[in-house]
Amino acid sequence: MLRRLYDWTLSLAARPSAPYALALVSFSESSFFPVPPDVMLVPMMLARPDKAWSYALICTVASVLGGILGYFIGLGLYDSIGAWLFQLYGLTEGAETFRHAYAEYGHWVILLKGLTPIPYKLVTITSGFAGYHLGWFIALSILTRGARFFLIALLMSKFGPRIKSIIDNNFNLVAALAIAAFIGGFVAFRYLF
Repeated sequence: MLRRLYDWTLSLAARPSAPYALALVSFSESSFFPVPPDVMLVPMMLARPDKAWSYALICTVASVLGGILGYFIGLGLYDSIGAWLFQLYGLTEGAETFRHAYAEYGHWVILLKGLTPIPYKLVTITSGFAGYHLGWFIALSILTRGARFFLIALLMSKFGPRIKSIIDNNFNLVAALAIAAFIGGFVAFRYLF
């Protein structure tokens, strides 16, 4: 199933709608959708290395805009939608500890979590319900999400053919590592905070 998704994403890169689909996934992931944009971003960059930098920009802008939606979910709707999302992911206890960490480590929390496999939506919603400064939240989100997506673009630009060969020849291992990182992000959020 994952192999078909990977192949489909590679073929999607040739379509005119590819950037819109990438923007939608990136926007959604920052506020409510469970799948990170990397699932689309990496195969699209492998299929179209000439578009790697523009794909990184699309992901960054859409992710920050989605993060602002997540922030407002946390700020105004935490008791209903925000709490439901945290409960859905089984992270209610971690959310409260995470919220208190903002008082002392807010900048570092956003910077570090934006680069890790910890789901960014948890950071955006928590930033809102913790009342973190919106201007700083946006600035740090641009920095951290941009660094993540543009680093991927750099790697794909320099090593794309080798990376594609590694993925094609070891797809099951690469998929297992990606799933482990994704699940590890939720586990890390739950037990570290």
